[in-house]
Amino acid sequence: MPNNNPRIILHVDMDYFFAQCEEREHPELKGKPVVICVYSGRGGDSGAVSTSNYEARKFGIKAGIPISRAKKLNPDAIFLPVNMELYRGISDEVMEILRGYCVSFEQESVDEAFCDITGRVSDFDEAKLLAMRIKEEIRQKVGLTCSAGVAPNKLIAKISSDFRKPDGLTVVKPDEILQFLAPLKITDLTGVGKKTGERLNELGVKTIGELSKLPAEELIREFGQAKGIWLKQASQGIDDSPVVEREGTEQIGRMTTLKEDTRDLNVILDVIDELSEDVFRKLEARKLAFRSVTFVAISTDFKTRTKTHMLEAPAKDSAAIKENVHRLAKLFLTEHPVTLRRVGVRVANLTGEKGQKTLGEF
Repeated sequence: MPNNNPRIILHVDMDYFFAQCEEREHPELKGKPVVICVYSGRGGDSGAVSTSNYEARKFGIKAGIPISRAKKLNPDAIFLPVNMELYRGISDEVMEILRGYCVSFEQESVDEAFCDITGRVSDFDEAKLLAMRIKEEIRQKVGLTCSAGVAPNKLIAKISSDFRKPDGLTVVKPDEILQFLAPLKITDLTGVGKKTGERLNELGVKTIGELSKLPAEELIREFGQAKGIWLKQASQGIDDSPVVEREGTEQIGRMTTLKEDTRDLNVILDVIDELSEDVFRKLEARKLAFRSVTFVAISTDFKTRTKTHMLEAPAKDSAAIKENVHRLAKLFLTEHPVTLRRVGVRVANLTGEKGQKTLGEF
């Protein structure tokens, strides 16, 4: 695309998302080191750290290290198990806000998404103002901070969203790309892993700027045709990949905290009726049908449980959501003698209006 009419891509990355969700639910955790863990099921501290907040990172606790090591680094940190249903529910709130601003949308993971805002704004200065508005809306409506990057393509937008974390905003205009990339570490280039980074270091390449000066032939010789060409182009900020919805990342859901902890079926049904209506409005706005309905329950001990029903054929009416989620809630309360703190409704296995494309469940 010609430089006088570049694409304008926004990448939003939630800050320390899992830990920040826990802080939102438990305000008493704020300011304390919080570590979210994936326990292996072997008992004790077997497993690895999923993520941690910035207070915990000051002690060297980061994603991927063993839980046992994290506890040695700071025994007083608060260690919590991953609660994916909570995070997915909050993610749905964020993604729904982002969709409202996009020409096209691509959810990259539970806490990251690309928005193509070309045409929604006239230039990169307007794009910066829009990004600020989105960040503030997420803060006000969801209660979380995020970092954003604005750039002419997905590659640079993603790198720039990570540039000033947490709660950052970085705009890279087309004529600033090479200057922006040049001083960054090789591994800051999205797609360059540890092994590739180490090999490039052995070749005397430490920064993206140095990588951009290597001949394509040398990179192809070292890494093969496809990867060599990609490294050369990426180091120069070249990326033409479109922003498109990924199959298998799509669901729509809503969760809420009950006014009081309860297992009163009538109270719970009233709440999930409101959530079902909200989910239905989102489906209707995007002309989508669904194949599965899920009732989400978080009990007072903070355990998350779900019950899901798969329909025989796609549906797109609010009655189908309510009928199924009522039945699932009743079954759940019969099977589990627990008091509930939060409840949620989720639909998935979504199809477009003509039924031609199944997006699947996240």
